[in-house]
Amino acid sequence: MRIEIISGSAREESITLRAALAVQNWLVKETDHKIGLIDCRSFRFPSLEKVFSSVENTPPEFRDIAERMFAADGFILVTPEYNGSFSPALKNLLDHFPKQLHKPFGIVTASNGMHGGVRATQQMILLGTALFGIVSPQLLIIPQVDKKFANDGTLLDESFYKNIHNFLAEYLWLAERLV
Repeated sequence: MRIEIISGSAREESITLRAALAVQNWLVKETDHKIGLIDCRSFRFPSLEKVFSSVENTPPEFRDIAERMFAADGFILVTPEYNGSFSPALKNLLDHFPKQLHKPFGIVTASNGMHGGVRATQQMILLGTALFGIVSPQLLIIPQVDKKFANDGTLLDESFYKNIHNFLAEYLWLAERLV
């Protein structure tokens, strides 16, 4: 199975990337699945003017990411909270691609604060279903992400391991049945 983790922050000093790297590290270590990481900072999509319906209909500068999006069997979306919702960069990236029919979606939110982006999770659930995906009910909400993970995604707070394990075990259960 091919899973793409999408790190949704557009900020240069993204702390959300720590969470995305932690998820990637766990999946690479614990599974045989093909795991990719799409960093929204690497792709500067224009405001939505055209939906990319296939790799061939994608402008050349975005073909690499189009190939990855269309080939993915599932997605894990990682976002900071922006004014009670998810990242505009993540929304813009996902809007450029058509519906992701029956693909599993995992939702991860992270912040330096005590709530971990919990308000963004509600918006992400709606987004996943609007994309015709199937959202895993197990969410990963990460408060004080700066104290839980190092810049490279290494776990700093061992007491948080169970949260990551439970989220990914449930996501993989769903994904493996759908694919």
